[in-house]
Amino acid sequence: MTSDDLQLIISSGLPCDHIEVSGDGRHWAAVIVSPAFEGLRPIARHQRVYATLGARIQTDEVHALSMKTYTPAEWAARS
Repeated sequence: MTSDDLQLIISSGLPCDHIEVSGDGRHWAAVIVSPAFEGLRPIARHQRVYATLGARIQTDEVHALSMKTYTPAEWAARS
């Protein structure tokens, strides 16, 4: 799996205003900005992202994913 593959999987299952994915094929890091995160605590945001990966997490196709998740307003405030 490539970073482009992982980015496509996540963005296909979750509306993303911005997404960056990097990694080595098993260990990944992502910055994800989505309006779907509005009103959610960090753990719930991560669960939403993991839900897009489905069995890929359970079968170890994606071994580890470190995430920074933001709402569009939070992302805009960082600029």
